[in-house]
Amino acid sequence: MHPAVKTSLSTITLAMLPVLNVQADEFSYPVLQPSQTDFGGVGLIQMPSGRMAKEGEFNVSGTYNDEYHHYAVSLQLLPWLETTVRYTLVQDLLYSDDESFSGDTKYTDKGIDFKIRLIEESYWLPETSIGVRDFGGTGLFDGEYIAASKHVGPFDFTVGIGWGYLGNSANLSGDKSVSEDCDRNTGYKGKGGTIDYERWFTGCSALYGGVEYQSPWAPLRLKVEYDGNDYASDFPVTRGGIDMSQDSKFNYGLLYKIGSWADTRISYERGNTWTFGFSLSTNFNNLKASWQDEPAPTYKPQNSKAADELTSNEWNQLAQDLHQIAGYKDPTIYADDKSITVVAEQNKYRDRNDAHHRAATVIANQGVAVDQYRLVETSNKQLVTETQIDSQQFAKAANHEYFGASVEDATIVTNPKEPEGEQYAAADKPWEVNVAPTLQQSFGGSESFYLFNLGVNAGANYWFGNHVELGGSVYFNIYDNYDKFLYEVPRDATDNIRVRTLVRQYISDNPVRLDNLQLTWMDRLADNWYGQAYAGYLEMMFGGVGGELLYRPQGSNWAFGVDANYVVQRDPDSQFGFYTEDTITQEGETYQVQTGTVTGHATAYYQPQWSWLPNTLFKVSAGKYLAEDIGVTIDFSKQFDSGVIAGAFAALTDMSADEFGEGSFNKGFYISIPFDVMTVKPSTNRATISWLPLTRDGGQMLNRKYELFGVTDPRSPWYGRKPMN
Repeated sequence: MHPAVKTSLSTITLAMLPVLNVQADEFSYPVLQPSQTDFGGVGLIQMPSGRMAKEGEFNVSGTYNDEYHHYAVSLQLLPWLETTVRYTLVQDLLYSDDESFSGDTKYTDKGIDFKIRLIEESYWLPETSIGVRDFGGTGLFDGEYIAASKHVGPFDFTVGIGWGYLGNSANLSGDKSVSEDCDRNTGYKGKGGTIDYERWFTGCSALYGGVEYQSPWAPLRLKVEYDGNDYASDFPVTRGGIDMSQDSKFNYGLLYKIGSWADTRISYERGNTWTFGFSLSTNFNNLKASWQDEPAPTYKPQNSKAADELTSNEWNQLAQDLHQIAGYKDPTIYADDKSITVVAEQNKYRDRNDAHHRAATVIANQGVAVDQYRLVETSNKQLVTETQIDSQQFAKAANHEYFGASVEDATIVTNPKEPEGEQYAAADKPWEVNVAPTLQQSFGGSESFYLFNLGVNAGANYWFGNHVELGGSVYFNIYDNYDKFLYEVPRDATDNIRVRTLVRQYISDNPVRLDNLQLTWMDRLADNWYGQAYAGYLEMMFGGVGGELLYRPQGSNWAFGVDANYVVQRDPDSQFGFYTEDTITQEGETYQVQTGTVTGHATAYYQPQWSWLPNTLFKVSAGKYLAEDIGVTIDFSKQFDSGVIAGAFAALTDMSADEFGEGSFNKGFYISIPFDVMTVKPSTNRATISWLPLTRDGGQMLNRKYELFGVTDPRSPWYGRKPMN
């Protein structure tokens, strides 16, 4: 090349560098991060790859073309496990031919995917994963795959084998002259939503592959893939006669990353179709609180004195400081010549070491000469756990007399004991009020893709001593779209007791309603035993009586409980009445309601200590449900470093899929977010967002006001576990 040309090219390149804000060398070349497919989950364009995102990565995406609108939520639940929930609106087809039932609602497919990593990438080996797409759906997109991905500089190469939807081109195996799906069963069990594992890795199979390229300009990536599907068996083609011909086996994509939180993408697929998409993302491990908090006190103990030398004002000031500075709400304080005991609920600090250090400093600064500070933590006024702090050892830690000094060096956590000594300060407020926003929602219904109600719960409670509470709440409905919920008379031939599908009558027809009014007795029966009994209007739809017994050893990773209840369904046409007839007539049709049944469950709780399943909780409940079906509910949740909890549950009962109706069985997903990562104040409270695919009557539990596992959480913190980041 002529030297003048070289000089010109160099000058142009240097001039562009400030614009690109990157130098394409081995030290600063942009790192290629995993990105989402059209269906959600890490991959190329249509095809999944062998890649995994970082643990805790949470992605919400939408993808649009003429045939499909995909909405997906993908979560890297564990380093080796990716999960995706997806809803697809098929643009050319309606939910049903019954206009009075589903109107112009698009046909909606619900799918759940998972991917498991088999091999981590090394110098020689590619990252290799096996996955199943739409394993609990209706067969529109179900498929299986094994994929391997390898980085080579700015390129990430993927090769995979797909079955089902991912392998319909049959370029590897299968005879499409026999059938479009190579004899793979593309139907679905029951009413959809069940796991059809019998057809996994059957039918046509195809080789697919592609490459993702990270350009020198950090926001821009390019993708090319060889598609494993031929689209001849897609639902719009087979049911609606829509032309989805494939003019090219290659798909081309461009992704522009707006920032660490979002990207947009465009792709040209099948040689004739433009597809647009976006992704919003965060990482649950990396969320951190930013507080405006009371400053931690400095350790400056006064001259030693006896407890009875402090004035009542000084004791009251100590109680106030423990409340405001250390988060021990409205404490009761006892003291003798050996110890000072604080009895209170901790409502500020999930990191109990922070609370313990603050409390011990506040107490020590009063100068009372005692050997021990006892912090007895309560919940619902019941003694739950006790932290004993050696005052002399704490003084050494507070003064940093040795390397790595910590309040933990001076603490012992044990079963709580009754307070000792004379009472010097006490909370005198036996009542409290609260107001909280409420959002209830479900997705993918026939009448509307999204059904919800938004409102406010206003509650109050009064304690008669430490064991009996009278409490209640009133719900004020702000807005809902349950007027679209037409499940007045079952259209899917089910004949169940209508325990939940009358939700429209309770919400839309009663904008102000009594949600709860009950009398509750609660007590710690022995060191590791807790009990409660309750009666009244227990929830929006049911009233009655019940009780619960829980065994939970201090510091243990397991617990076991039993609850039993007798309930009657509340009449939505009356604020205080109940159904007295077991059948009612509506729109000329007769159906059943619940006029009285025993319901309850035995529940085991287990937090595994396995390295490959860290920070997880299994909750398994077996018993009888509101619609009198009998079975088991399995709830699995994972907690990330920030304290965010993501979980899913499924209820499998003796109610058949046909009896249950669409969806085949009850299931749902939820995310629980600590208040202190959303607000500027430390807090032990949480907000929970749930996703229910459908509202049906099978596998439905009573929504009890208190569950003893949550009440006793400080004994082995799960909901109140300290953040790890």
